[in-house]
Amino acid sequence: MKIIACKGFELEKTKSNTPEDFFNKSELTFIDDGKEKKLHVLYIRYFDEIFDEFTPFKQDPLFGEGDNSVYFKDIVALVCLLKDPELRHRKRLYLNSKQEFAAYFKEINYNKLPEIFGSLQQKKGYELRSPLEFIMQPK
Repeated sequence: MKIIACKGFELEKTKSNTPEDFFNKSELTFIDDGKEKKLHVLYIRYFDEIFDEFTPFKQDPLFGEGDNSVYFKDIVALVCLLKDPELRHRKRLYLNSKQEFAAYFKEINYNKLPEIFGSLQQKKGYELRSPLEFIMQPK
């Protein structure tokens, strides 16, 4: 599988009676079996405020500099796919439970994430051999 892009967005109200401004969307674009696919993860924006409960990061942006900064909302869909590779067969995932959301972030090797984003910036893609490379293995 080749990862092409990881990007997060804050949704904005399109109509006055919609709750979109309470949600963020994280998108992961990848090529699987020769087909370009996208995974959209919609989640409650509040999780962005408490991301340090799920990750070792203490500030947003998480890493990078200037235009190359990577924010929490940029990694959500990627982390979900790394944790559950079967999501590559889905188009959308909606997360509104803190417990379910936090479960995706357990045992992720966060030290390897800059490698993916660095490759996306330089080579315009990252070849993911195995999601297990990004999961902490028990010692």
